Amino acid sequence: MPTPQAPEFLRPALAPGLLGAVVLSVGAFLLDSGGFTVVRYAVSILALIVLVFAWRGRTWWALPLLAAVAVLWNPVVVVPLDGQPWAAMQFAAAVVFVVAGVRIKVPNAEAGRGSGGRVPAGGRRR
Repeated sequence: MPTPQAPEFLRPALAPGLLGAVVLSVGAFLLDSGGFTVVRYAVSILALIVLVFAWRGRTWWALPLLAAVAVLWNPVVVVPLDGQPWAAMQFAAAVVFVVAGVRIKVPNAEAGRGSGGRVPAGGRRR
């Protein structure tokens, strides 16, 4: 029975990207409350996680967008924006998260290995 082939690429940014979009969408309703600080922390951390996956996948266009999201939603140094522009930025950042999550592909290390992708304990093939 043949062993299944490992996929050539993985999409590790999909889950944090979709989670970031959900947090931003919920955060649009919490703009004027104290709970928005939690949204800022979550969005900033998720943007940095997706940024690392974008770096690993060499998706260069996503790096400045995700860095901007991480800086603008930073809860330590608050950017003084409010009202309609900030609400519009919430949804624009959600789109960035979704598109980046779908488009970022990282090469699968298991795809290039033969014999079921297993390497003996010594780290060398026999």
